[in-house]
Amino acid sequence: MQAWRSILVGMTEDPLRRLLDAVLADEYDSLGTMASGAHSSPFHFARRVSAGAGESPVALRRRVLLERAAWQLQRGMTVTDAAFAAGYDSVEGFIRAFARAYGHSPSQLPRTVGHWLPAPNGLHFHSPTVLYVEGGQEDSTGNILALQVQHDAADIAALLDAASALQGEEYRRVRLPGSRPRRWDGPDESLAQVLWHLVHSTTPWRATIAGEPAPEIDPDSDPEVLRRAHEENSPRWLALVRDVERRGAWGDRVVDALCDPPESFLLSQIVAHELTFSAHRRLLARWMLADAGVDVSVPALDPDPIIWHRRITGGES
Repeated sequence: MQAWRSILVGMTEDPLRRLLDAVLADEYDSLGTMASGAHSSPFHFARRVSAGAGESPVALRRRVLLERAAWQLQRGMTVTDAAFAAGYDSVEGFIRAFARAYGHSPSQLPRTVGHWLPAPNGLHFHSPTVLYVEGGQEDSTGNILALQVQHDAADIAALLDAASALQGEEYRRVRLPGSRPRRWDGPDESLAQVLWHLVHSTTPWRATIAGEPAPEIDPDSDPEVLRRAHEENSPRWLALVRDVERRGAWGDRVVDALCDPPESFLLSQIVAHELTFSAHRRLLARWMLADAGVDVSVPALDPDPIIWHRRITGGES
């Protein structure tokens, strides 16, 4: 299971996660090899994993491998290849195990349903680079969150429209040397950089949570290209937030192996993080637009979510 081991390295503050590393590593296909990888006896290893995860190491590994097989089958892998990738000695044995777990044969697996099996610990296969840890916590925030996410998307669109009137030199001119709100994702010294970050920032998170490849957006894109990317991403980001809210899944987390080192993130942390830095960058973009001679006092560029909401609902007098 490539990537599982690197996923769990970022969780080393929890002793259980070091044990899970041994359970899910490619090279360990039996209780004995798992225990050896964790520098433990099979008896103590099995007892510690079962106590911490509510599932024996062999059962946990078998279930996660079946979830991965279902995920692969839904994406076109043959039953034979999925069987041997999951560690089964025969296709027939894999089909029997799959049918017991899912209630139907691998060839009858629907393409439009999830691949998770019931789990006592919330650990699930999510994609080749992401382990999803289901939290089971409820943290309902009502409509305010949807309002914030909708306003954020609408405000970014308004800023892109305003920037479209600028020539390339004005659009890319460095206006705030040294500006770097988040140290790891590049400077925000020009309007082009700020708007690119506003459009691009949620796309890796959305892809990670959905278990999809992250879309690439050229940092040197002009406002029209960014506008099209924003129109593609923002409804999907809002739908994701609404789905998490509907499921009460704010305590769920993803463990992203693409980070260096891998890191664990609560879904609530991700959304709060994005809304915080987006608000900062939207105000920064207004300052840069004004510096470029754009009139930011027009109603369409009012940054207040109250004014925006009244305008779109017809509540503004």
